[in-house]
Amino acid sequence: MSYFFTSESVSEGHPDKVADLVSDSLLDSFLAFDENAKVACETLVTTGQVVLAGEVNSNIYLDLQSIARNTINKIGYTKGEYQFSGDSCGVISLIHEQSEDINRGVDKESREDQGAGDQGMMFGYANNETEEYIPLALNISHRLVKMLSKLRKENGAIKYLRPDSKAQVTIEYDDNDTPKRIVTIVVSTQHDDFANEKMMLETIKGDIINILIPRVKSQFPESIQKLFDSDIEYHINPTGKFVIGGPHGDTGLTGRKIIVDTYGGKGAHGGGAFSGKDPSKVDRSAAYAARHIAKNLVAGGVSDEVLVQVSYAIGVTKPISINVNTYGKSKVKLSDGEIANLVNQIFDMRPAAIEDRLKLRNPIYGETAVYGHMGRNPETVRKTFHSNYNGTIEKTVELFTWEKLDYLERIKSAFSL
Repeated sequence: MSYFFTSESVSEGHPDKVADLVSDSLLDSFLAFDENAKVACETLVTTGQVVLAGEVNSNIYLDLQSIARNTINKIGYTKGEYQFSGDSCGVISLIHEQSEDINRGVDKESREDQGAGDQGMMFGYANNETEEYIPLALNISHRLVKMLSKLRKENGAIKYLRPDSKAQVTIEYDDNDTPKRIVTIVVSTQHDDFANEKMMLETIKGDIINILIPRVKSQFPESIQKLFDSDIEYHINPTGKFVIGGPHGDTGLTGRKIIVDTYGGKGAHGGGAFSGKDPSKVDRSAAYAARHIAKNLVAGGVSDEVLVQVSYAIGVTKPISINVNTYGKSKVKLSDGEIANLVNQIFDMRPAAIEDRLKLRNPIYGETAVYGHMGRNPETVRKTFHSNYNGTIEKTVELFTWEKLDYLERIKSAFSL
């Protein structure tokens, strides 16, 4: 019997994502000038206000208010009618130094013995239903809101868009977990006010179906394009009006979109957020490492679907446990426990080893804060950071290293594939 699965995504202008972007922009600036900085930064945004809180250990000083304002302006909150603007909002910084009781568990005499920055369990997931090895409903949802942002910034085909938006996609699967059709697409997008409400609804719905959907559909291979049929049920701005949005419409907080950030409800989540945390926090680094393992296992032919769990104790170097679940889809004659044992031999999951393998002590996090941390394209970019106190620095960095399929040969050798 067929079943349905739904995932959602949100745009860079969603209040929670504004908070994530500010937190990761602050983190990137610290790491650009001090690669050993310890950062755990939380952001709250609401009408006309930004509150920065958290803990930082660093040997540099930054103008945090300017970084926050520049990030908000870059998103597109630049107009007074939004009731939230990078140029006019208040920015309050309550950031202080990291607790010595935490730091003593992380920093050790030998960097290789670096302890985990916290206890907890982290998950990595991958399946083979998309080229990105992430669930299809999440993939489509990300592309919908990303394309809305692009259309807004082009200010051509659709001129009335504002920064805040959300998308949700429901897909019907058959008994073999193969997508059969897209059942429902929900899009809620903030917009300028219209004089005529009836015309407003008709215009927005028409533009979403006739401009947005075809652009997103064209990005997929033909096998997925076929799922965009004429029977899709659309819910476009279902409340009827979405003029008040962003931090003025809803308070935003760092780390409140962790399912959007990961696998759209597939697999599992340990509960730890990512944005604003330097890689000594295994909530972030170990989740990336687990995704790296899961993706390489699926791409390497071990299983069509994989969930990897890793757990840590604060201050302890080696993980407490590593678990692998292949959902009965394994292609090798090994139990999930035996697969986990091989994974433990192939991948060094000590915190310092993860940082080095995935090059996580670089300013690479602003790009992760929106449209998902997983399923992205690895690339090398040149980034520039400016500080009134530390000058200007340029860095060449690799983005989304945990998405690289660089362990395929080792996996195939270990699993005799």
